[in-house]
Amino acid sequence: LETKELWDKFHELGTEMIITKSGRRMFPTIRVSFSGVDPEAKYIVLMDIVPVDNKRYRYAYHRSSWLVAGKADPPLPARLYVHPDSPFTGEQLLKQMVSFEKVKLTNNELDQHGHIILNSMHKYQPRVHIIKKKDHTASLLNLKSEEFRTFIFPETVFTAVTAYQNQLVS
Repeated sequence: LETKELWDKFHELGTEMIITKSGRRMFPTIRVSFSGVDPEAKYIVLMDIVPVDNKRYRYAYHRSSWLVAGKADPPLPARLYVHPDSPFTGEQLLKQMVSFEKVKLTNNELDQHGHIILNSMHKYQPRVHIIKKKDHTASLLNLKSEEFRTFIFPETVFTAVTAYQNQLVS
């Protein structure tokens, strides 16, 4: 995880990410670099964002903290965000950082733009996946037959909000 210091600062406060109907970019942005990849191989890099638990939260201003406010809303359709520059060569991945700055978060369940759909006042964990692409693979339909790794950075957990709740985060 690149810009880890920034993520750590937000994590201490309780990271919040704004979601809007039209889609909003993440801040901080997920940026990663890879090592140990085969320079000759091709890789697909993607991200998804999954619920941390089955709870809904509310922000208690008098305590400046997030409290459990009940059971989670039904989960929204899970979406994978395939990095637009995929597939990468292993050589590219060894030399450059992969940035997910174009990912947008929305609360619009009918979104047609490929944004990641989240429920407000719920906690989420972004995950980065790297898949070694086989020459004969045209699509990602069967992940079980592919070589892949998933990376989870606990400091990137966030609460989806329509407006910042904690003054220190804004």
